[in-house]
Amino acid sequence: MAATNTGSQHTQELPRGLVVLIAVATGAVVANLYYAQPVLHQVARTFHSGPGSTSTIITATQVGYAAGLLLVVPLGDLHPRRGLVTRLFCLSALALIGCALAPNLWIFAVASILVGGASVAGQVMIPFAADLAPEERRGRVVARIMTGLLLGILLARTVSGLVAQAAGWRAIYWLSAVLMVVFAAVLWRALPSEGARPHRSYRELVGSSLRLLVDEPVLRRRAWHGACAFAAFSVLWTTLAFLLSGSPYRYSNLVIGLFGLVGAGGILAANLAGKLADSSRQTLTTVVAGVLLTGSFALLWAGRTSLAFLIIGIVVLDMGTQGMQITNQAVIYALRPDARSRINSAYMVCYFLGGAIGSLSAGALYGAHGWAGVCILGAGLGLLTLAMSAFDRLRPPARTQTSSTISSPLPS
Repeated sequence: MAATNTGSQHTQELPRGLVVLIAVATGAVVANLYYAQPVLHQVARTFHSGPGSTSTIITATQVGYAAGLLLVVPLGDLHPRRGLVTRLFCLSALALIGCALAPNLWIFAVASILVGGASVAGQVMIPFAADLAPEERRGRVVARIMTGLLLGILLARTVSGLVAQAAGWRAIYWLSAVLMVVFAAVLWRALPSEGARPHRSYRELVGSSLRLLVDEPVLRRRAWHGACAFAAFSVLWTTLAFLLSGSPYRYSNLVIGLFGLVGAGGILAANLAGKLADSSRQTLTTVVAGVLLTGSFALLWAGRTSLAFLIIGIVVLDMGTQGMQITNQAVIYALRPDARSRINSAYMVCYFLGGAIGSLSAGALYGAHGWAGVCILGAGLGLLTLAMSAFDRLRPPARTQTSSTISSPLPS
């Protein structure tokens, strides 16, 4: 379907059909991270657990994902990515079956760690697509794939709620396991093959991913923005099912799942941010995203008893989160074309560790202080992104280019 790769740089146009396939597959595999969110209250009833302990399922998935980002994604700079991706989809299927069969909360959590670790297949494909895309279209190609990812996240919650309403929460894991096997077969045939990759030891490869955080200050700042944004995002979605299943809403699994569609505004933000990133307006999109993140939790606070404010707050939060994410990725992929998988690994480890911290903190705060505590935490995380932006504006601009950076310094 695409020409053979003989190095880290690709000169051919990335076929639009392949972009669509990668976007859909990325959305399908990342959806595995979010199936539990709208049914946490039902999981709690099944295993007789409280909000705090049940929320560890979300944290376990994100920790597994962060581990996969650190230990698996860098392999994309060492091994052909077609084989790596298809193996990860097969592993996802096995881990999902483990979730479906889990007899207690702790085995469910262990299986969720494995689900998270295998779901990094999408993060192997994103830099692969960025590698294939021409430089002038890279931001838009990444935005299109992120659109697929966002649709996967949105539909994951909705489909999970629908399936849980009809057949119980375990059924969605069986359904997704079958889907992962199908995608493994399709991607094996459709993804382009690659020539010899530069030889590195695995230890060197993983270590070099973390060293990039030391060597690349722009990557560090973007990792900070990403971690804070995803922590804020996770704060909402980890606790929303508990809010909606209780007074005054008392919604069913199906209705709770439908709230995933409310975040569709994030798709618009992703595509707009991709276009602005291609025109070197990253600073503007970063500040706007930080304002949206912070302001969304004021709306969500009012959403405790007002459905209209709750819906608007979710839309604004998703727009801020996805706008920040697309801007971050457009910036970091321009830093080191020879190390995009490792850069993506380093960045996304920070991103999902932020999400894990947000989920764990939100579950504890909801149990102790209710919805008000959750909203204060989320707003504080948004302010941290704005604080970094203000620090960057006050910091003197770099005068020289580091030896590890191929392109000129980018605004952060």
